[in-house]
Amino acid sequence: MEDWSARQYTKFEDERTRPARDLLAQVPLGRARDVVDVGCGPGNSTELLVERYPDARVTGMDSSPDMLTAARQRLPGVDFVEGDAANWKPRTPADLIYGNAVFQWLPDHDALFPRLMGELNPGGVLALQMPDNRREPSHIAMGEAALAGPWSAAYGGREPGRETLPPPSHYYDLLAPLSARVDIWHTIYYHPLADAAAIVEWVKGTGLRPYLDPLSETQRSDFLADYQARIARAYPPLTDGRVLLRFPRLFIVATKS
Repeated sequence: MEDWSARQYTKFEDERTRPARDLLAQVPLGRARDVVDVGCGPGNSTELLVERYPDARVTGMDSSPDMLTAARQRLPGVDFVEGDAANWKPRTPADLIYGNAVFQWLPDHDALFPRLMGELNPGGVLALQMPDNRREPSHIAMGEAALAGPWSAAYGGREPGRETLPPPSHYYDLLAPLSARVDIWHTIYYHPLADAAAIVEWVKGTGLRPYLDPLSETQRSDFLADYQARIARAYPPLTDGRVLLRFPRLFIVATKS
């Protein structure tokens, strides 16, 4: 995919940071020496970690140069490194490996999450949050729009979106043998946004990227018009004219034995 856009992502920074804050609130570590923010983005989640653990060595890692530039400007005293979350390893075992809305993009969680548990010190914590919204109208409409117009040939006969997450029981069975405790829960956020166009702007920074990247500029414009019309039908206006974006997220906090 093309590089991420920090500017697009931070258009809804308050809403995107809330689950990061909610995840961190459930991390059962009073102190930490080494903390890693995997998929740190523009540094909004890293900032929470620095505030929570002011004496720790906090490292932010992301694959996007644009996101890392924004993060370094935001937190010049933090070490930010470029890497691929699928195979990146911390320099030394960590006390906390934290991932806010990153691992849903990566395949093979059955291998990835146990590997990350192996990168923790005893008693360390793997804390992650993943959007679990592939069955929401916002994402169903992506697949429908992808097949609806002349741009469909750009996808090679398959929908380009990420996979639906397995059920929580799958992650519990995966992590429980490696953990003293596994805490798993869903939270559904309801975000009031200005209108259908605002929902499109939200997902342009994340979920729509695989759908837009293969298209020409003209195709993107036509695709977005089709998609926005579907969003307008799926999210009718509220009494004040705004729309309500329902957004389920899956949280996992696993403490290593």
